[in-house]
Amino acid sequence: MKPAILSPNLSALPQLSVDDIGQLADLGYRSIIGNRPDGEAPDQPTWKTIKAAARARGMEAVHIPIVVSEINAADIRAFREALERLPKPIAAFCRTGTRSTLLWALANEEGLSADQRIEIAGNQGYDLEPFRALLTREATNA
Repeated sequence: MKPAILSPNLSALPQLSVDDIGQLADLGYRSIIGNRPDGEAPDQPTWKTIKAAARARGMEAVHIPIVVSEINAADIRAFREALERLPKPIAAFCRTGTRSTLLWALANEEGLSADQRIEIAGNQGYDLEPFRALLTREATNA
C-alpha cells in the first residue's frame, strides 16, 4: 500500500482492506473517505467493515460513494465538506484511487488550475487528462 499524495492533507488509494486501515493509522492518517459503492466486486469489504476498522483505530470515516459517469455537484460538495471538517491527514479510496483523485481535483480546495491538478494527479499515477473539460468547467463555476 503506497498512498498517492495529492495535497498535504489528502492521499488517494485503491481499495482498502481491514489490515490497510491499521497501516494508515500507523502512518498518522486520522480520517478515511470511501468513494466506492458497496457491492462493486464480490471480494471488496463492505463500507460497514471498513468504517468499524477505522473507528477501532480512532479514525473518522465518511462514505461518499460515487460512479464517475453520475458524479454531480452534491458529490463534489460532500467531498469538499469532508475535506474541511475531517481530522487530517485524510486517506480517500475507491477501486483504483481514480475516483478519489477526481473528487479531490473537482473539490479543488487549494484553488489550483486544471493543469496543476492534472499534473499533480499524473505525478502520483492517476491520469485525469480525460476529465480536463470537466475540471476546467468546475473551476469556472466555483
